[in-house]
Amino acid sequence: MKYCLFICFAIPTFFGFSIGQKGVDTQTQTIKESGNKITTRPNDATRSFDWGKGKTKTRQRLANPYRLAARRDVLIESIIDTLREQKIVVDEASSRLKDGIIITQPFVFAKGSVITQNELTRYAILESNDSAWMRGQYTLTIEVQSIDGVQNNVSVNAKVEGRAGNGLMSEWVTVRSSGVAEDEFLAKLVEAVTGNSPDPIQDTDK
Repeated sequence: MKYCLFICFAIPTFFGFSIGQKGVDTQTQTIKESGNKITTRPNDATRSFDWGKGKTKTRQRLANPYRLAARRDVLIESIIDTLREQKIVVDEASSRLKDGIIITQPFVFAKGSVITQNELTRYAILESNDSAWMRGQYTLTIEVQSIDGVQNNVSVNAKVEGRAGNGLMSEWVTVRSSGVAEDEFLAKLVEAVTGNSPDPIQDTDK
């Protein structure tokens, strides 16, 4: 009799426990499936990240030579004005304005060991990081080649140098340009001639 009573009480308890247990399992499974939908990716090598609004926008480098529509003499004046705005001095003795060749004096873009190392890495391709760079400078050679009466190709070449020292003596060392100095000047020139900057507009908080 006691055994029968135990069976009667045990069966409802067992079924109640089973139903409750199934409910937990179903909820857990749903959470797992939802989590998988968010976190799993078909292939890590092909996934892309969307940083959303506010991320830094970049552009490809401008063509060098770059074609600009302007009279040659007006374009040369625009080049000189753009250099002046960037505080870059034209080397009048070396330049041949009649031939469309403008050469600048060396423009120092970095001073001090920490700043120079960072900036020189941006403006130049360094073969090694063994040198203790103290200054960085570049010289621009700009050439205007006429295509017709109003079309001109403007080419820019930068001679990048770093001043390296070992504590006893220092000297200017020519390093290979990364193309940043040329691209930065061309972007300023294009904006001066056309009135439109080639640089993308960055997102700003309103």
